[in-house]
Amino acid sequence: MPAFNERSTIAEILRRVCDVPLDKEIVVVDDGSTDGTLGELAKLGLHSSGDRVLREGAHGTTNELHLVVHSRNQGKGGSIRDGIAVATGDIIIIQDADLEYDPGDYPKLIEPILDGKADVVYGSRFTGSPRRVLFFWHALGNHLLTFLSNMFTNLNLTDMETCYKACRAEVVKQMPLRSQRFGIEPELTAKFARMRARIYEVPISYAGRSYLEGKKIGWKDGLVAVWTIVKYAVVDDVENADPGYKTLQRMEALHRYNAWLWEQVAPFVGARVLEVGAGTGNMTRQMASRQLVVATDIEDKYLRMLHNTFSNDAHVRVCKFDLGGEVPAELGEGFDSIICLNVLEHVEDDVGALRHLHDLLAPGGRVVLIVPALRSLYGEIDRAIGHYRRYERAELLDRLAAAGFTVEHSSAFNMIGALGWFVNARLLKRRSVPGVQARVNDLLVPLLRFEGYLRPPIGLSWLAVGRRGG
Repeated sequence: MPAFNERSTIAEILRRVCDVPLDKEIVVVDDGSTDGTLGELAKLGLHSSGDRVLREGAHGTTNELHLVVHSRNQGKGGSIRDGIAVATGDIIIIQDADLEYDPGDYPKLIEPILDGKADVVYGSRFTGSPRRVLFFWHALGNHLLTFLSNMFTNLNLTDMETCYKACRAEVVKQMPLRSQRFGIEPELTAKFARMRARIYEVPISYAGRSYLEGKKIGWKDGLVAVWTIVKYAVVDDVENADPGYKTLQRMEALHRYNAWLWEQVAPFVGARVLEVGAGTGNMTRQMASRQLVVATDIEDKYLRMLHNTFSNDAHVRVCKFDLGGEVPAELGEGFDSIICLNVLEHVEDDVGALRHLHDLLAPGGRVVLIVPALRSLYGEIDRAIGHYRRYERAELLDRLAAAGFTVEHSSAFNMIGALGWFVNARLLKRRSVPGVQARVNDLLVPLLRFEGYLRPPIGLSWLAVGRRGG
């Protein structure tokens, strides 16, 4: 609950929140108030940062109040960021410290999350519930900002600027938040959309206040919101912090290249498929028509994206699997195909990993591998995304044989890409392939098709297929 100069409403809104029939933690962030807001909080036993008091609600519920104090005003975004950091619950709700929003809507907000349908729920002021009639131009500004946000995020929200956003804590805590003031609303929306969070909207009541009553948002905040919407349509803080995620995000946009890659492996893929290292699901989408696809990854954020993308597809199951560790029982076995694309190089004991895959296959089943080629290309990008090695052809085939496979196919592809990798990873020491160059690769798919007729001896990657005996 960010609070800045809300002396007249802070005690009443806390009473209303406490009376909601849910046990909860209430984190109040006083954002450098100068009007006596801290004095009102002191009456409740909250005097300085770190103070915690227990307060019983009207329905016998337990409420733990926790105070965070800013020595100077940092804005709503800074307050929300600090509040999220100290919150310990499983579901986080953002609550303004005025009386515009009704805490009685909490059960409605969290219901889709408790039902397992949503990661984030927006409380919409424009979908039918009672609301106070106020400013036309302010409402029009809200609609325009929501429209602009929807254009860039490809969502169909009715109220992006709403205060009421309920979300699973594990989703919002992993996001770096930068906005200091009211730009936090479009920033949160852009980042929820980019991580493919399941977003629901529910109608809420709204009693908006006038500027004479203390409303703070103004036209300058609208301009900041527009800038924030455009900024986070281009910038992804998570990908900036994680080169592996950046690579997957850029690969996801290469539709022609992904389709061509699927054409290369499709002849070796059967009906029951285990996909190791599915990432954000670039290849999973190509296989969704198979009888069964078990899409796996080691990273929780990718598992969450996969689950959100394929939760309504009965043919796709999502499971956590570390190729370098033990095989979980829920993974299953007897697959006729295992797809392992650009994963084996991330495992220290690659022969041991291949033996795991051998045992998961039905007799006669195939493992389909794509791995980075040529030791001489190993550079800064490889180190940044966690490659232990790049492979020579004979080295890869020896490892397949050592794991019990009969090699059925091996080929190189993407000679032009090998040159680009050498320049970026070895000469320029970049940590990722620039986005423009990645998109150029998408345009060169016709050249890759022609390259297939030439059967080049080397390339950026090896495609290898091994068959289990029997």
